[in-house]
Amino acid sequence: MLEPFVLRALAAAIGLAIVAAPLGALVVWQRMAYFGETMAQASLLGVALSLATQQSLTLSVLVVAVLAALLILLLSEQRLLPLDSVLGLLHHGSLAAGVIATAALAGPSVDLLGYLFGDIFAVTETDLLWIYGGGAVVLGVVAIVWQPLLRLAVHRELAIAEGVPGRAVKAVFMLLLAMTIAIAIKILGILLVIAFLIVPASAARPFARTPERMVALAAVVAVIGVLIGLEISSRSDAPGGPAIVLVLALIALLSLTIASVRRGG
Repeated sequence: MLEPFVLRALAAAIGLAIVAAPLGALVVWQRMAYFGETMAQASLLGVALSLATQQSLTLSVLVVAVLAALLILLLSEQRLLPLDSVLGLLHHGSLAAGVIATAALAGPSVDLLGYLFGDIFAVTETDLLWIYGGGAVVLGVVAIVWQPLLRLAVHRELAIAEGVPGRAVKAVFMLLLAMTIAIAIKILGILLVIAFLIVPASAARPFARTPERMVALAAVVAVIGVLIGLEISSRSDAPGGPAIVLVLALIALLSLTIASVRRGG
């Protein structure tokens, strides 16, 4: 019989795996990994906000992640610096500011590793409500904007010429990413949350002939990674989040190796 904290960890990780699958596929297709990583790093400022206001960690991170998404969208319109340079500036600057602010508010004993790598076994029933309630909202909105997002991913200029509102759809997608990052922070931590989005989708891509199949395969890969990762963690006392991401990375490497061998053959 599994302990209640293990069941909560399992439920949380599987719920996140399902929510992350379509977003991860879109991130991979649109080459937006650096966007997502910058938003995740900025979320450490949300941790500082939570400490300063004594409010919910998830809610505070959500507020900061949404603001970071809006700032990235605004700066992506300028032409003075390449976008990757702007993202690099925000990426490292927000992480440094978050570390300083968190340490200043919580004192020298602050557990930064807990925020950076998460603690999946500390998931509460309230966290599960955030994951499944927020996840239902995310999946519902994804279903509504799925076709416009696909058209933009395949051929942005053609999609915009045909009437797809590119900026609005991109803004919605970034806000969905922000919400997913916020609800996943406590489970995987700031440094691993984007890996949970990208790695299953990367593993699924070589074997998916359609976008919908890629999403389904990414969800299956993520759930398998969760099950194996939590089993490894429970047997070896390894941290749950990193164990899951490591298993997912190995699955992705195996997937890419098999695909390469098949093409070579």
